Amino acid sequence: METIKIRVAGEGDLDVAAELFRGYLDFYEVKVEDEERPRAFLAERIANDESLVLLAEVPGVGTVGFAQVYRMFSSLSLRTGWLLNDLYVAPSGRRTGAGRALLREVLRRAKEAGVAGVQLETAYENDVAQGLYESEGFVREEFHVYFHDLG
Repeated sequence: METIKIRVAGEGDLDVAAELFRGYLDFYEVKVEDEERPRAFLAERIANDESLVLLAEVPGVGTVGFAQVYRMFSSLSLRTGWLLNDLYVAPSGRRTGAGRALLREVLRRAKEAGVAGVQLETAYENDVAQGLYESEGFVREEFHVYFHDLG
């Protein structure tokens, strides 16, 4: 994993980040009618400093993964937390350690920032991701997540 390079995505990385983001949306079967919307969404988050977007580069393969983190607040701990909203590795980068490297970098930066913790969620059937998260110290909580679609 030492050879995997993790970098913060900037404006110059939008094309590659958007391609990975589209792969992530496809993985979760999210239909996007406007093909440019994922790029515009990431561009807005980065320009407004609303999220941290990290990219993973594997030598000889290229930029194969991304993670997107949002700041949030924890009323129960009276501190700031982070939401690891998106983590995706393209098929060409799987089994390279890119996902683990991204996850570890998120945790390292969170600790450095002094946040209370990092929260994430994943699909029930995504056993590979669940195994990764649990191997890195994430604990499944006993809360139920609810969502009310207003769209």
